[in-house]
This record gives sequence, C-alpha cells and structure tokens, in this order.
Amino acid sequence: MTAAEPDSGLLGPGWAGSPAAAATGDRAFLRALLDAEAALTRAQAALGLAPAAAATAVTEAASDAGFDVHDLALRARAGGNPVIPLVADLTRAVGPEHGPYVHRGATSQDIMDTATMLVAVRTLGPVLDDLARTERALAALAAAHRDTAMPGRTLTQHAVPTTFGLKAAGWRSLVLDARDRLTAVRDALPAQLGGAAGTLAAFSAYGAADPLALTAAYARELGLREPLLPWHTLRAPIADLAGALAFTAGALGKTAVDVLTLTRTEIGEVTEDGGGGSSAMPHKANPVRSTLIAAAARRAPQLAATLYGALVAEDERPAGTWHAEWEPLRELLRLVGGAARDAAELAEGLRVHPDVMREHLDLTHGLIVSERLSAELAGVLGRPRAKELLTDLARRTHAESRPLAELLSEEPELKGVDLTVATDPTRYTGAAGALTDRCLERR
Repeated sequence: MTAAEPDSGLLGPGWAGSPAAAATGDRAFLRALLDAEAALTRAQAALGLAPAAAATAVTEAASDAGFDVHDLALRARAGGNPVIPLVADLTRAVGPEHGPYVHRGATSQDIMDTATMLVAVRTLGPVLDDLARTERALAALAAAHRDTAMPGRTLTQHAVPTTFGLKAAGWRSLVLDARDRLTAVRDALPAQLGGAAGTLAAFSAYGAADPLALTAAYARELGLREPLLPWHTLRAPIADLAGALAFTAGALGKTAVDVLTLTRTEIGEVTEDGGGGSSAMPHKANPVRSTLIAAAARRAPQLAATLYGALVAEDERPAGTWHAEWEPLRELLRLVGGAARDAAELAEGLRVHPDVMREHLDLTHGLIVSERLSAELAGVLGRPRAKELLTDLARRTHAESRPLAELLSEEPELKGVDLTVATDPTRYTGAAGALTDRCLERR
C-alpha cells in the first residue's frame, strides 16, 4: 500500500461505499476548493473586476483532474492548510496572462470555509434522500401494524401494552425531525468571503466599488447563501451543521437500539432482513445495520462537541480553531451519511413478528393489565380493597404460575363481574391507534 492510497473506510464499515464517503473524500474536498476558486474569479468578472477570459481560464484550469492530492497534503504542512499550495498550482496551470486573477483578494480561510460548505451541501443531498426512504418505509410499517399489540417496556420491564404501529410512528417522527433540521441547515449554509481580516478591503483595492455586491455574486456562483457578515470567527454555520448532524445520528440511533433490543434471541419480535453472519458461529444472523447505526450515534456527539468548541474563536481570524473543524466535520458527515443509508435498508427490510409479540403479552401471566384492573376494580370494590386484592393476586400469579384472569375468576367478591375485556392485553392499548394516525398525517 502506498502512502497516497485513499481512505477506503476499512475501519468505517458504516460509511464505506456510501454516497457520503465519495462526497467527503480528499478528491471531493479538492473539487470543492477548486470550485470555490473558480467561482471567485467568475464573480469578479461578472462585476467587471476581472476579464471574462480570466474567468474562463481559471474555470478550465480548475476543471482539470491533474492536481496531486497527496502532494498537496504534504505541502499543506508548510502553511497549515491545503489552499496555499493549491493556489500556487492553480496559478501555474492558468498561466502567466490570467494567473494573477487566481485567488485575488481572498484569504485561505475564505476558500477553505467555502469549500467545506460545498462539501456539506453535496453530502446532505443523498443523506436527505435516504431519510426520505426511511420515513416512507417506517410509515408503511406503522400503518400495517397500527393495531398490532406488543409489550410496552419501561426501565427494561414489561409495563403496559402498546402497539408496534405507534413505535414505528415514533421512529418516523424522529426521522422527520432530522430531515427538517438538516434541510434548514443545508439551505442556510453560506459562502465565505472576507479577505485577510474580514473587511473585504483587498477587493476595494482591486477596484470593487461595492465589495458586498461581490460577496453576493460569489454566493450565487456557488449556489450558497450570501452571508450577512464574513464569519471567520463567527462559526455559527459550522455549529448549526454539527447540531443537525448529531441530532440526525441520535434520531436514527433510537430506531437502531430499539431494533437491537427487539431482535435479541430471547425476544425476537422483529428481525433484520439478511442479518450479518459470525466468523465463528454459523447459526448467527447479527443485526448489522442496527449495530452500525448505533455505533455512529454514539460517536456523533463527541465530534459535534469539538465543532461547538470552535465557536470560541479569537481575533478576526483564529489560530487552530477552523483547522480543528475539518476532520471531525468530515467524520460526522460520513457517519451520518452511512447511518442514513443503513437506516433506509433497515426500515425497508425489517420483518415484524406479531405472533411473538402476542405471545410475549402473556409473559407476566396477565399482570401487564394490572393498571387497567386497578381502575376497573376500584369502581367495584373501592380503591383500598382493589389495591389489596391485586397485590395479593400478583404475588400468587408469580408463586403459582397461574394467569391473573384465572385467579380473579375465583374471587367471591367478583362473582358476576365480567372481566373478559379488562384482562385482554390486546384491548388495552389506549389511544395508540389514534396517535399513530396523527403521526402519519405529518408530511
């Protein structure tokens, strides 16, 4: 293996081969840097600050795939960022006539920040597509299992019945929350243009009567938002992006950890389609999609924390702050991109086992409906006696391994009281159906 071999994701199976992997690779970042440089020259040409021929020459040179990523990476050490050697190579590629218009008036951080925004926008498109696939699949599951009763679990124990439809609707709700946050952030990501200290002074020196118009033209060229101010030390765009990405990882992680619980051998209420095998145990079908999503969700908050830390950026351009953002942001984009791909595959292939869910409703011998019985029997026996009776019967249910309904039928105090409905766990799901319907109305 050579030193220049690209990162293929050997230790990142969650994102390896995903659209996010391609959109965030070294060559993708190089493409974004070149796009940012070319757009700057075109914007200046559009305002008469550079010849049209210069814009054409820079754009054509920037389209060339001949730039050596590995060489740029090594040379970036001298100045602390890859823009400096790239500008030198791009200027040389443009040639002596139009080379002086490359990077004119800009600072390295202008190009690096702008390229980062381009990479983010280009990565989030496929992520949002995968979230759309996920929510559609979850909506179908929720509708199909609107009334499929299953044990509701609180603090790891059976509590009262719920429905799988409501659980799937909740997963979908989080996916839609993530979609909305990512969409809002993506649509607000700004270009960066401020010059050496965020004053745009150099552009005035090169003849711009209205440097703010140049910023607007630059943003239009790139399809990014026009910033209100240069944001060299105002890192809200990065922090907002970090927050939305971390939320998305967590939202998808909620589904994953639920599925991991429900796919346990001793539970088996759902299974992943085509689970992964084991290197040592041929019988295993591991919930690999859920595992990888959960891994991403556990890593994302720490990456976001580093990016939030960059809000504390000193002076007009900081030392080490924006430099600290590049790798964690790329990793966060990759993790979320991979998790979104896996979530779509998980949701589309998830197999639900209503018969197992129904069987599990009886694991507590009927005690799963004790809440309902407390309310029903209070009206017959009074609250103190109802509580006393149910406490005693709960003890006997465990000690004698007999159904609660059977013990209730033997109580003299309850002769003639029909408890058929009250002891049926499938008929104690409250407003689960209506809540599911309401969730599915959201678009």
